[in-house]
Amino acid sequence: MSTNLLKEKILQLKKEKKAVILAHYYQEEAIQEIADYVGDSLGLSQEAVNVDADIILFTGVHFMAETAKILNPNKKVILPDLKAGCSLADSCPPDLFKAFKEQHPNHIVITYVNCSAEIKALSDIVCTSSNALKIVNSVPKETPIIFAPDKNLGKYIMEQTGREMVLWDGSCIVHEAFSIEKLLELYKQHPDAEIIAHPESETHILRTAKYIGSTAGMINYVKESSSNKFIVATEAGILYKMQQQVPHKTLIPAPSHEDNTCACSECAFMKMNTLQKVYDCLLNESPEIKVPLDIQEKALLPINRMLELS
Repeated sequence: MSTNLLKEKILQLKKEKKAVILAHYYQEEAIQEIADYVGDSLGLSQEAVNVDADIILFTGVHFMAETAKILNPNKKVILPDLKAGCSLADSCPPDLFKAFKEQHPNHIVITYVNCSAEIKALSDIVCTSSNALKIVNSVPKETPIIFAPDKNLGKYIMEQTGREMVLWDGSCIVHEAFSIEKLLELYKQHPDAEIIAHPESETHILRTAKYIGSTAGMINYVKESSSNKFIVATEAGILYKMQQQVPHKTLIPAPSHEDNTCACSECAFMKMNTLQKVYDCLLNESPEIKVPLDIQEKALLPINRMLELS
């Protein structure tokens, strides 16, 4: 089936089934084009609360669809591919994290949204890269903090806030794939470019950046900046929406260690969702995301705390 025919069929099904399609910035272009809303983790969480539909088709990764389900326990939440996981979420197994938490009693637990529902259920408050600084600053200075699962984001927050935190040793393979040597070489070729980076990147990459922020923050920065050329250090899927916002500006993906076809860093999990899988998923209303009720109830509290503060 051609891409255009698939898109037509998906839009038709969406109407028939009273469904809404939420997509992350890192999804392939064709999926972003048929989505009702495209955003970063915070935007998607906020949008999921306001959804007026019977079915939420989430085109992102597993933990994002789980968050949508926790926020919409009475709606059907479906994901095109259940194997679309997350290296960062996988780096924090619930049993090990529970033991880690017990080693640090009296600490408030702040977890980055890129984690499983079970980890959220063990948390006091959830954050995204958009609101992490605000949320850490909302905790009284004398209260010790555990931050999980992303150590790179944790280190960045510590530098920005001056707060000491106990960090879980987790990271995202996509944001750790950037090559500092290749980045500096690229910058030499484009000295008029500004480097912008996601805070999940390693410290040595962040040191080179003129701007550090969430995916939505990076898009806004590029729109507002007087510069005309940017080297973008995050998953390359962001470039599609970003270029739409600034058609006259030059965007260059930051290079990764790997010599792959795009010479950039792509999330293999995000790219598991295809237009065909979106169609099949909507047609069959499956695979469906299920979260045990006790986990749902416990995980909802820290998510709601985040949404109130945001």
